[in-house]
Amino acid sequence: MLDDLTEGRRVQSDTVVEQLEAEIISGRIEPGTRLDENSLAQRFGLSRTPVREALHALCGRALAERVPYKGVLVASLSPERIDQMFEAMAEMEATCGRLASQRMTMSERAKLEAMHRNMNVLAERGDFAAYEAVNSEFHSLIMAGSHNIDLVALADSMRLKLRPFRRYQLQDQGRLKRSCQEHQDIVDALLDQDAQRAGTALRRHLVSAAQEFLMRRNGQPTDG
Repeated sequence: MLDDLTEGRRVQSDTVVEQLEAEIISGRIEPGTRLDENSLAQRFGLSRTPVREALHALCGRALAERVPYKGVLVASLSPERIDQMFEAMAEMEATCGRLASQRMTMSERAKLEAMHRNMNVLAERGDFAAYEAVNSEFHSLIMAGSHNIDLVALADSMRLKLRPFRRYQLQDQGRLKRSCQEHQDIVDALLDQDAQRAGTALRRHLVSAAQEFLMRRNGQPTDG
């Protein structure tokens, strides 16, 4: 019974996190806005506990910060800060990719290629939610393919922080197709066991994602 309650609270907290993430990243909730537990609990029809957990998660993802005597405030997402996060993730994934090109097993490589084919289908359909879910697995498999548990732990921590930004920039069918094209370069390099190409392809993929995010958030058109 206790496990059921804990799981239910986690689901509630995740729901709050996803909604607030979307509103913060899109700019609907402005930097400096105080995220009040009581108000949010009333808004979502929940107790304060899952809301408190959601706010803790937002702080962990650099979308909010606890300020003494003020509470939890929405963080300022400057282009420079976003660039820094994507740059860190790009270097992390590039390193994992270089190692994965040499260390992935045959079954891991086959699974990666199958994921890529599936994402091409999802991109054609414009199934954003399904694409984002498989995309997360795709990148996780590459990191796991480095077979270095410390690198994977570091990369996972950074990916958790960047996930809402990456999800936001995938809400456009043109971006899904471009993402698939970039993934093709990554898959080809990994299958060819070309460490330098794999690292370069992954770094370029993250740079592209950062550019797409900033243009989309600023209301600028992206190439269709």
